[in-house]
Amino acid sequence: MSHLVTAADLAHEIEDVVVIDVRWTLTTAGQDQPGPAEYAAGHVPGAFFVDLETELAGPPGAGGRHPLPDPAVVESALRRCGVSARTRVVVYDGRESYAAARAWWVFRWVGLGDVRVLDGGFAAWVGAGLPVSTEVPEPHHGGFVARPGSMPTVDARGAADVAGAGLLLDARAAERYAGDLEPIDPVAGHIPGAVSSPAASWLTEDGTFRTDLAEHWSAVSATRSAGEASSDRVAVYCGSGVTAAHEVLALAEIGVDAALYPGSWSEWLRDPSRPVATGPTPG
Repeated sequence: MSHLVTAADLAHEIEDVVVIDVRWTLTTAGQDQPGPAEYAAGHVPGAFFVDLETELAGPPGAGGRHPLPDPAVVESALRRCGVSARTRVVVYDGRESYAAARAWWVFRWVGLGDVRVLDGGFAAWVGAGLPVSTEVPEPHHGGFVARPGSMPTVDARGAADVAGAGLLLDARAAERYAGDLEPIDPVAGHIPGAVSSPAASWLTEDGTFRTDLAEHWSAVSATRSAGEASSDRVAVYCGSGVTAAHEVLALAEIGVDAALYPGSWSEWLRDPSRPVATGPTPG
C-alpha cells in the first residue's frame, strides 16, 4: 500500500480520515514560524494544525536541533485531533512534503499504523481546485496511546557503522555535504563514508514524488563502490532529522526499509572527536 495520497483521492475520502496540517519552514533563530499563519489563512477543510517545532520535535540540545519528541507530547497532539488506534490519518505541508514526512515518520514511530502524506502538499490541493477553509475545528478527544519505537533509528555510532558496512545517505543539499556551504550548523562537511542523496532529487518540479523512485534509488545506491559494503543496511541523516524522514518515506514507497538518524549532522557535531569529511561523493 502506498504511503502517499493524491489531492483527488483525499477529496474523495476526506470524511473518513483525520487530516493534519504540519506546514513548516526551516528558519533561523528569532524568526517567526510561518506555519500557523498559513494555516489560519486557509487549509484543507477539517484539518487540524500540529506544530513541528513543539509537537514533532523535542527542544534543541544534546540530541540536535530537532531531536525526537516526548512520546506523550505526540500522543496529546494526536488525541486533540481525534485520533485513536485505528484512525486513518493524512498529513500535509506546503508543497514538498518535508515536514509532512517528518509527521508521517513520528506518528508511525509512536505506533500509529495508517498514516499517509498528501503528495504535493497544500499546493497540490489548491492546484486541483479543491475547497479551502479558515474554520478551525474544535479539539477532539481521541484515545490514541503512544508506543514509541515502531520505526528503526540509529544513533551516531550506528550511523558510522552503516556508513562503513551499509549505505548511509545524506539528504542535505550537495554543497552542504561537500562542505562548500553550511548556512546553519557550525561545521561544514559530512559523516565519513556517507553518500550524497539530496532530498530534492527525489521530487519532481511540482513538489510531488518522482514516479521512477526505484530507478533513482538504483542510481543512488550504485555510487557505493563495489566491495565497500557487506550488508544491506540503509540509514538516512540530514541537518536535524526532518528532510531525512522525507527520504525514508521515498524509500518506503519502493519497499526499502531505512533507519533514521534523528540527531543527524546537528547532533554529530556536538562531539568534536567525531570525524568530518568533505568533498563530493566519489564517482
